[in-house]
Amino acid sequence: MNILGSIRVATGSSARSCRRRLYEAGPSRWSGPPGPSRAALYASRAYVASSRTFYSSVVTDCAPTSVVRHPRWVNNAKPGAPRDQQSTEQSTPADKSDARLDKPEDSQSTPPASAPPSSTPPSSSSSSSGDGSDDGDPPSPPPPDHPPPSPTSISKQSVPESYPQVLALPIARRPLFPGFYKAVVIRNPEVVAAIKEMMRRGQPYLGAFLLKDENSDSDIITDINSVHPVGVFAQITSVFTAAGAKEDDKEEGLTAVLYPHRRIRITELVKGGQTAKVEPAEEAKPEATAELESQLPTPPPERQGPPMAMQTSFLEKYNVSVVNVENLATQPYSKDDQHIRAFMSEIVSVFKDIAQLNPLFRDQIANFSINQVASNVFDEPDKLADFAAAVSTGEPQELQDVLESLVVKDRLSKALLVLKKELINAQLQSKLARDVDSKIAKRQREYYLMEQLKNIKKELGMESDGKDKLIEKFKERAAALKMPEAVRKVFDEELNKLMHLEPAASEANVTRNYLEWLTQIPWGRHSPENYSISHAQKVLDDDHYGLKEVKDRILEFLAVGKLRGTVEGKIICLVGPPGVGKTSIGKSIARALNRQFFRFSVGGLTDVAEIKGHRRTYVGALPGKIIQALRRVGTENPLVLIDEVDKIGRGHNGDPASALLEMLDPEQNTAFLDHYMDVPVDLSRVLFVCTANMLDTIPAPLLDRMEVLEVSGYVSEEKAQIASKYLGPQAKEAAGLKEADVQLDPAAIDVLIKYYCRESGVRNLKKHIDKIYRKAALKIVRDLGEEVFPEPTPEPAPAAEATSADRSKSEDNTAQVASTVEKQDAPPDTPGAPETSTPRTSSEDKEDKERVVTTVERKPMKVPETVHVKITPENLKDYVGPPVYHKDRLYVHPPPAGVSTGLGYLGNGSGAVMPIEALSMPGKGNLQLTGKLGEVIRESAQIALSWTKSHAYELGITKTPEELFLTDKDIHVHMPEGSIGKEGPSAGTALLSAFVSLFTKTQISPDIAMTGEISLVGMVLPVGGLKEKILAAHRAGIKTIIAPADNRTDIEENVPESVKTGIRFVYVEHVKEVLHEVFRNEPVAERWKDTLPLDRP
Repeated sequence: MNILGSIRVATGSSARSCRRRLYEAGPSRWSGPPGPSRAALYASRAYVASSRTFYSSVVTDCAPTSVVRHPRWVNNAKPGAPRDQQSTEQSTPADKSDARLDKPEDSQSTPPASAPPSSTPPSSSSSSSGDGSDDGDPPSPPPPDHPPPSPTSISKQSVPESYPQVLALPIARRPLFPGFYKAVVIRNPEVVAAIKEMMRRGQPYLGAFLLKDENSDSDIITDINSVHPVGVFAQITSVFTAAGAKEDDKEEGLTAVLYPHRRIRITELVKGGQTAKVEPAEEAKPEATAELESQLPTPPPERQGPPMAMQTSFLEKYNVSVVNVENLATQPYSKDDQHIRAFMSEIVSVFKDIAQLNPLFRDQIANFSINQVASNVFDEPDKLADFAAAVSTGEPQELQDVLESLVVKDRLSKALLVLKKELINAQLQSKLARDVDSKIAKRQREYYLMEQLKNIKKELGMESDGKDKLIEKFKERAAALKMPEAVRKVFDEELNKLMHLEPAASEANVTRNYLEWLTQIPWGRHSPENYSISHAQKVLDDDHYGLKEVKDRILEFLAVGKLRGTVEGKIICLVGPPGVGKTSIGKSIARALNRQFFRFSVGGLTDVAEIKGHRRTYVGALPGKIIQALRRVGTENPLVLIDEVDKIGRGHNGDPASALLEMLDPEQNTAFLDHYMDVPVDLSRVLFVCTANMLDTIPAPLLDRMEVLEVSGYVSEEKAQIASKYLGPQAKEAAGLKEADVQLDPAAIDVLIKYYCRESGVRNLKKHIDKIYRKAALKIVRDLGEEVFPEPTPEPAPAAEATSADRSKSEDNTAQVASTVEKQDAPPDTPGAPETSTPRTSSEDKEDKERVVTTVERKPMKVPETVHVKITPENLKDYVGPPVYHKDRLYVHPPPAGVSTGLGYLGNGSGAVMPIEALSMPGKGNLQLTGKLGEVIRESAQIALSWTKSHAYELGITKTPEELFLTDKDIHVHMPEGSIGKEGPSAGTALLSAFVSLFTKTQISPDIAMTGEISLVGMVLPVGGLKEKILAAHRAGIKTIIAPADNRTDIEENVPESVKTGIRFVYVEHVKEVLHEVFRNEPVAERWKDTLPLDRP
């Protein structure tokens, strides 16, 4: 309970123990009542060692012998050194540290049965066994070897009634109360030395005062306002040196056991302690050494302030706090006072209540009551109040108020308040403990009853064990599957393991989950496939318009499967811009083949476990996506669509693209090994279809295992057909206008495609058509109003005379309509002021708190036949806003020299007509490029300029071949629409034409557009995206397109004739052909016939 709880022994035992332990009889220094006996102190030291480890050093209450009278730390002096020097070295204070009290949970010990200690033992017994220095004066010489025997065993000395000046020791966290032991730890070496000197001198008295700041901890008082003025006059009964302190450790700690005698108040701070400052010592010069040694020591400066009393004058040399104090006496009172008796009775009652709830508190009170031999504390009101405060765990300020109360009524009242709080805490702890116990008991009771019920049902044959049912279920599943031998063996082993495991075991749950997955994989189950070419053609045509190349490739794929009986080993990759229908093509293939369909996206996937599964050792482990797909579809021959395969990521958990190799490789996926399943799974019958927007980011090993089908963009005619056959009806039905007369004019669709949706896909076109029909629906509802489209009312309650069947049906509907839930609305941003808001009735408040819910489906409303809406190009702007693209050509009239027209392919999959502007200015021959151009197009500009410089004389730019060109001019090339990034080599011919136009000052017709990559010697190389580029040229009204000769076959086969109508195609192999075609009928071209002839056979 208390750290000195074991000190309580009888006075007679202490005296007898002391008589037996006397080495010699000698006169005693003290004539007061004895302190705790050596046996009690040994017992207390054993208790302290359980929580804190100390060296075994105690203070005895008997006279020492000649040997024991000398302090132990004197014996460690250096041999041969003068005593003064040894004393000086030993009394040097070490680095100062703060004192600290015991832990907050350490309670103050109760006084022993004997009288409170009033004397101090000699210094020899107060020192620790490891001390090596003496902070006081040198000890007196030992007495004669044979002193006369003492006439009495121990003489008593009373505690001085008046002790006006004491050493002040600040106490943290909780104050001390008279009559109750308390152990404090002192770390400051100056205070430790002072206490040792006090013990040696036989003046073990000090004042203990509570610090005002709970977080501070110090052994000295620098400011009188830092502590509470009221404290206790305490006697040091024993000291212990901390066990953690070493012999050479300057930070020596000391544990002192204090016994408070009475209340005192600080009247004046005589001497305030100061924190020691260590300053580096300067080396003495050799010539000054002799002079310093010859000089006598300079006495310390005199202290400023009140004089020190004679009994404490020896503390002058220590950096400690000394204060003047006055005694505080409790005001007279009468035990028979009604209020006092009532307070005492209530305190005793609260003591009993707490003792019933807290066993530790009960033991503490019982122990104290047993040891109270001289007087009963429950009969003394002032002692009862102190005892109540001492044993409670109240706030420091509340306990200090009890200490400062000199009126017994007030002290009892404040102590009762502290005890009441203690009782409330004990009641709360007891309630929490009861709640936990009741919950545990309830669960245990339910568990026992359920186990008994299971056993009773099992004995009666009413119900079998749950584990038996589970095992039977797994066996039935496995019997219906065609498991391979290796899988069947694993299944039998896991099932046998589950049979011998307890259901509550964690391993049983893992095994059960594994068997669930193992028996839900469709081993040997597949859906009958349909390889009918006509059926597949019909499905593809119903779902998609155009895409002839893709459809033909799919039909070829089915034809091979029809002849072989299987389509194993084929992995299709559909590549194209967004919105062209890659995912929907995969769905159409699955519908044509009569296969199950499963889609998952790998865009941004960074964890290999998503493909290969987790190890079963992890909590919440799952198989990979492909095993989950097989379980979901229930067949082993589904069509699995892997979307966004070009956007797969790579993280610290591995490379998923590499994990896909095993799954997609026809040579390996016959025995795909998932980490979770850990058995080979045959994926050869799975048809994998992958989608991607580009091939550049797909790893080469993965791309090598796939058959790439390019899904290019749609031309305007294809978009118009898709909008009228697919997108328009879907959007009309989604807007609730399926039966209404709302028409979207084909001319409006053409305007929509040309000026709003130029992307190669139809996703943006679908958004705009949806928006048109939504606007039309809003217009119809607004024009006709609520009279034509009223809100439905809840169905009335069923009539009393209704039939039972109708009544039951109506009651169900009524219950569904009448049910309510608590309303959950967003809080208002700006609530109205109370004085401006309208008062609300109770019925309105009830309606606001509840919301009616129902499961009755709302029926659609029919649009009257008299409503006719038609969207034309004239009113299209009212539905979709102003056009996004205003014009197709930047230059309608002939542009100035230095401007040409190129064809580009944008990142969204559409083509564009891009003018190129070149301008010269005075400079140093530098080339400047603007318009958000990529690295490849910058290189094309450098190649075009270099070719122009090298053929300046042939082009007629210079008059002689040796003439320098562009040495004093800079060239600036710009491509308009600078916010759109431009990249690729296809602008080489257009850049070269712009440079020649600039230097020859010849204009280029705006009806001519060109595309093609050029080499440094002037060769024209093929490019891609011609379908989208020609579509953009057709939309812009371009009449002549200059294209590489190697792209002739691509243009003639893949570009629709409707797009090529009205456009003349010129196929070139060299830039000379480009220049002759661009500058046809110009004067400069006539000169080129001689200087720059065409190399044609």
